[in-house]
Formats: sequence, structure tokens, C-alpha cells
Amino acid sequence: MIKKVLKFGGTSVGSIKRIIHAAKIIKKEYDSDNKVIVVVSAMAGTTNNLIEHSKSISKKFNKRELDVLLTSGEQVTSALMAGALNDLGVKSKSWMNWQIPIITEGEHTNARIINMNIEKINNYISKGGVAVIPGFQGVSKNGEITSIGRGGSDATAVAIAKIFQTDTCEIYTDVDGVYSSDPNKIPLAKKIDKISYEEMLELSSLGAKVMQSSAVQSAMINDIPIQVKSTFTERKGTEIGGKENIDYNKAVTGVAYSKDDAKITLLGVEDKPGVAADIFEPLSNEQINVDMVIQNISSDGKKTDLTFTTKRQEVKNAVALIKSNKKIKYEKIHMNDKVSKISIVGAGMVATPGITYKMFRSLAEEKINILAISTSEIKISVIIDEDLTIDAVKILHKTFKLD
Repeated sequence: MIKKVLKFGGTSVGSIKRIIHAAKIIKKEYDSDNKVIVVVSAMAGTTNNLIEHSKSISKKFNKRELDVLLTSGEQVTSALMAGALNDLGVKSKSWMNWQIPIITEGEHTNARIINMNIEKINNYISKGGVAVIPGFQGVSKNGEITSIGRGGSDATAVAIAKIFQTDTCEIYTDVDGVYSSDPNKIPLAKKIDKISYEEMLELSSLGAKVMQSSAVQSAMINDIPIQVKSTFTERKGTEIGGKENIDYNKAVTGVAYSKDDAKITLLGVEDKPGVAADIFEPLSNEQINVDMVIQNISSDGKKTDLTFTTKRQEVKNAVALIKSNKKIKYEKIHMNDKVSKISIVGAGMVATPGITYKMFRSLAEEKINILAISTSEIKISVIIDEDLTIDAVKILHKTFKLD
């Protein structure tokens, strides 16, 4: 007998038929005498619909009330899943965030789980019950309902695996594992059998939608092995784990992309100590996340150019903050919100020369211009025109023999 966390994403519970199908998967685990804790997302499309409802009330909908609104989606799925399990003869009960409780800290819509009470649920599953818990949410120390960001059900599952000391954490989704790129856009993408935490963290933070990046980071810190599986097939999934999962025979493991980026360039910035901090401090205060940062070397020691990227929905606010910032001096500001970020990821890059050259040459041969570059030990990212995104992904996938 082992203790498991089974997490089902929005597409896996997107209809009553799919909820019943997922319940049958859970029953198999239950019939194998495993102790099971289930984490569920809202039914596919529910959260987006709730967001649209909030926008129809106000474009500046109160964040506290937004958390109360958005977390209702997972609560609905929890009750339906527990009901489906009971109908299959499996003793089951749903638990709301405040009933456990799942304690969070941080601001509304972006809180994080710090602890949860394990006594009630451990007692229930030890007596042969299956506990169903809504993902994506918790309750603050002040008793306020909080959410932990889009895709936060993954983070809930990993936190439960850690705090309840489960043997495994299995993520059920609409694909049968992690792929070398988006299989919906790149038909020749292949499934990865094993991948390291570091590689998965880079892929998820760069646009791969299989798992939330904060959940991968938490799993890496706490050394929690994860299995990504399909709800709809019985094929072997992808194992996410430590360095033993690195395939050093492959320089590049996958190609990721995101199309929600924007690029801001400041021309003729006064080149002196502290100017970068003065530019980014107001953005930080407004919770605007800055990604890639590129600063040209000043030839005269007086002026330089600085480029950075941020999320598309935040770019107008970022530009407004820069223009109103009296601490910095610059000649011009340019904004481009029609860009995308393409990245190649692989732990094998460290020991393989020529990866950067191959990436840039293959893009050049396809007449794809690079607007910005960022690198790390296991990642190279470039900003390009949005219209060329899929072309770039396809050529890089072919170049690094991922087809």
C-alpha cells in the first residue's frame, strides 16, 4: 500500500463524462489498496468565464472578491468528483480549502501555500476514504480565501505531496507526457520519457503548458518525483526527477515558445550607476515581472541602450511608469507587443559546443531576425517577430534532431 496524490487538470474534468472517466482511474488506484488524495482543477473554460464575468462588472474588479469568485470553479469540480466516486462505490468526501485548512501567504490572486493541516485527511484516508481537494486555492491567516495563480492546481498537488509525505505525485492531463515541443503545433514532436527538474522548470517557465513552473520548482527543492500522464490513454507518461533523469547524449531536450511577450527599448539612457535600478524599481512595486534584460556597452561612457521584455498585458502600464519616472533620462522609448520568445532547453548544452551557432544559423537561413538574446547554462532564448513563431520552432526542432 502506498500513498498517492492524483491531480486532474481542467481538460481531464472538462465535462461530466470526463469527470466520471477520471473517477474510474481513481477507483483503480483505490482497488489496489492505495491511499489516495485527489486534487482537481476547475472544469475547462470555467475560470476564463468567471474572469469575463468579473470584467463585465468592472475592469478593476476587487482582488479579494476575484479570489472568492475564481476559486468557486474548483469547489464545483470537487463536489462532482466526490459524488462520482461515491456512485462507483468508493467512499469519498470533498474538502474545501478552509475546512482543511490550506494556509497561504501573499497577496490575493498570487498567494502561495505555506502549510496545511494533515490530521483530518490522514484520518479519513486511513479509514479507506478518498479525499478530494480543490486545487489553486487556500485561506490566509486572516481567514480570507486566496488563489495561487493560474495553473495553481499543480502547486497544490506538489504541496500536498510534500506535506503529506506521499510516495508519488501523478499529474493527469490531456497529453500523455512532456513533449519536445507543443504536439498540437508541431506534429513531429516526440514524448520525453524522462526529464530533469531543471529542464522541466525551464520548459514550463518558457511556455510549455504541461506543468506550472512554481510547482516544478517546489518539486525540485523538495525532491518530489512527478509522473505526467494522460487521462485518456494508458501509455507510459513522463517521469520528472533529479539529475539521474538527464540524458547527456542529447544537447537539446525541447523547444518552447510563448506568444504573450512584449519588448521595450530605451534609447540614449544616461549611463551611470543605479540607473537600471531606477528603471525597474517602479515596475517591481507594481508587480510587473521583467524577463530578459539586454544592455549595450556604452562606447562613450555617457549613454547606452537598454532593452527588456515583459508580459504583453503589462506592457502599457510598464511604458506609462517609465514615462512618468523623473529619476531616469533617455532619448526615446520603443514598444513592440507583436513578438514571441523561442527557447531551446537541454542540460546537455553544458558539454556540447556549437549549440548557439547552430541555433542562430538555422534561424538566419529561414530569414528569421533575432531581436534580443538571453542565455543560461541549459537555455538559449531569443525574441523574434510573432508571425514567425511556428516557423522558428519547426526549424529548431529539426536542427537539433527532435523530430
